Amino acid sequence: MYVTISDAVYWYEWNGDGEPVVLLHGFTGSSRTWDSLINGWLPDFKTIAIDLPGHGKTASQPKDTEAVCSDLVNLLDQLQLDKVHLIGYSMGGRTALSLAMLHPDRVMSLTLESASPGLNDEQQRSSRRHQDEKLASWIKTNGINTFVDYWEGLPLFRTQRTMPKDVQQRIRNERLQQSAEGLAQSLMTMGTGVQPSWWGELSSLRLPVLLLVGEEDAKFITINRAMEAYIPASDLHVVENAGHAIHVEQPNIFGKIVKGFLQSINKH
Repeated sequence: MYVTISDAVYWYEWNGDGEPVVLLHGFTGSSRTWDSLINGWLPDFKTIAIDLPGHGKTASQPKDTEAVCSDLVNLLDQLQLDKVHLIGYSMGGRTALSLAMLHPDRVMSLTLESASPGLNDEQQRSSRRHQDEKLASWIKTNGINTFVDYWEGLPLFRTQRTMPKDVQQRIRNERLQQSAEGLAQSLMTMGTGVQPSWWGELSSLRLPVLLLVGEEDAKFITINRAMEAYIPASDLHVVENAGHAIHVEQPNIFGKIVKGFLQSINKH
């Protein structure tokens, strides 16, 4: 369904019944990312999968992370959802964390898959911004097909090459349906170099947090171990035989861990 929020038109998909769970995809993804997961959850939870700006069917002017979080709160208001469980993957995880930091009264729990709180070091931030600007310009020059070939070749996604061919094709199709302009815009406005760094404020996060990383994703294991040390009510799971995208590489295990986490909150 489409919903208009300020100067943007967001696409979201609503399924099931029960406590509301908002799902935020990663860079080059869309609400489709979560299909197998949603089907495995019905009808225990009400899932709201949203296309973030620059992705899927959402049409928006360039917006930074804070503005997107404000839009998402507006969406919750329109859907008459007071508090939600938030699940975010990679870029969606950074967005979910920002939403929980900026609007903690709207979040019941937070599940972060292969996510980070941004970069703490100004030199690293500047270097990452420069890198993302170059990539954004390259995407616009070379087009979506060339970019997807490059993106799938990154070491970050090498573990996906062992997945069944039909699953690999489904993910590739989802990436190919993006627009070069949209992805470039997303990198410039919601990339790791421009988003707020939350490292200094993680200890103030007072809600249950589930951190998920794949055992093959060494960089994010290091980041998430540090996050677990700062966030009071956090629980880190390192998932075997998975890289960066656990929900597509090990969907059943991912679903089981997340569902168990959400149900444990309801019992408290």
